[in-house]
Amino acid sequence: MQTSPQITLVGAGGMSFGPTMVNDVIRTPELAGARLVLHDVNEQRLQRAYAFASKLNAAAGAPVRLDLSTDPATALTGADFVISSAEFGRFEYRRQDYEVPNRHGARQINGENGGPGAVFHSLRSITNTLSICRSVEEHCPDAFLVNLSNPLSRVALAVNRATSLRNVSMCHEMPNGVYRLSKFLKVDHHDIEASASGINHFTFFTEMRHRRTGEDLLARLREMFARPAWDYSPQKVRAVQSAQRFALTGALADELYMPLVVHVVRKYGLVPCSIDSHIGEYLPFTADVADYYPVRVDVMEKFSNFTERLSGWVGRTTVPLPLHKVGHSGEEVVPILAALWTGTEQRIMAMNVPNQGNVPNLPDGAIVEVGGTVDADGLHPDRMPPLDDQVAEWTLPQLELQELLVAAALDGDRDLAFQALVDDPLSPADTAACRAMFDELCALQAAHLPF
Repeated sequence: MQTSPQITLVGAGGMSFGPTMVNDVIRTPELAGARLVLHDVNEQRLQRAYAFASKLNAAAGAPVRLDLSTDPATALTGADFVISSAEFGRFEYRRQDYEVPNRHGARQINGENGGPGAVFHSLRSITNTLSICRSVEEHCPDAFLVNLSNPLSRVALAVNRATSLRNVSMCHEMPNGVYRLSKFLKVDHHDIEASASGINHFTFFTEMRHRRTGEDLLARLREMFARPAWDYSPQKVRAVQSAQRFALTGALADELYMPLVVHVVRKYGLVPCSIDSHIGEYLPFTADVADYYPVRVDVMEKFSNFTERLSGWVGRTTVPLPLHKVGHSGEEVVPILAALWTGTEQRIMAMNVPNQGNVPNLPDGAIVEVGGTVDADGLHPDRMPPLDDQVAEWTLPQLELQELLVAAALDGDRDLAFQALVDDPLSPADTAACRAMFDELCALQAAHLPF
């Protein structure tokens, strides 16, 4: 075995995960000496990412060997691990996914992972990710692939159906949920032991306890969210609306403004891992709970533009920066790579894998999100108790949409794609309206659709 691996980051110029993944590889001692190859088809964004990565690497004592390439063959040949987070026209198309369906009567608050807009996001993302997979199969077929592209569960199902690659799909929502709720509870997040299950962006905590005292923290959260302090007055809503004008405060407000989460906890006693803009993509009553939700695409575009300018400045500036103090992000992607490489077992809070009895009241083969462990033998996802009946009722239609959309993407079948749009709980009941939005989005996005 080589003494150090080659890790290729596809879509390295993107702001969602690129800088974080680079930082975490650099900050993982088990991967010291690794060759980290940054790959993006956009030369300008790739150069910016490389300059930023070089600064981080130098500040840490250059533990990895950095390289870059716009050529897939050059970037992928020899890779042991491939991290993929790539999307064409991210915000241009995401805005279409949000605005066009709503103009035709949809009631979606996001359109990224659920809702009729996510039908098109799914088709584009599956098509693009499978093209990356074909390059991986050609140039490094034994590599382990980590997919980070949304809609995560649908893309993951396509990867598992259409390729022979060893893979996992990863998201930070469950760890982020523990961290976010720890602040409300005023408990150090390291002192929280939690488990959750479901599908990506729609997982619910099954257990949350204080490691040292054994206290049931879910019970405390239910009591907390029942208090009037968690009611959303017109004044609070106006404050959130004002915060949306700026990148950082807008992103913070998107994390902390949770009328839908509060409603679900109060009415059903269920504590979601994710925020409103995520769970709200799967619930048919989302638009009835609150009159206002932040427009997620606005929030993310402003934040992405801010981080892009910041990383560009960090890469260019001669001002001394304390980059040596930057720690590991807490993302679970790179710990998986280290565990696979060294064989040292690593506990993972959330991984997206094909269901093999891991969630017993969901269909086998569907992509589910559960915790697990990783070692030299691979991934070992947990076997969880059945989902709460209400959660299962909300989840099962989404798994039917998983199947429809993956089949539509793999077969290039417009009719299946349209059926998925009609069947989505957030689509209008009027089939003519569904047809109008479907045809409009097909015309706008034809270059990146599978038919």
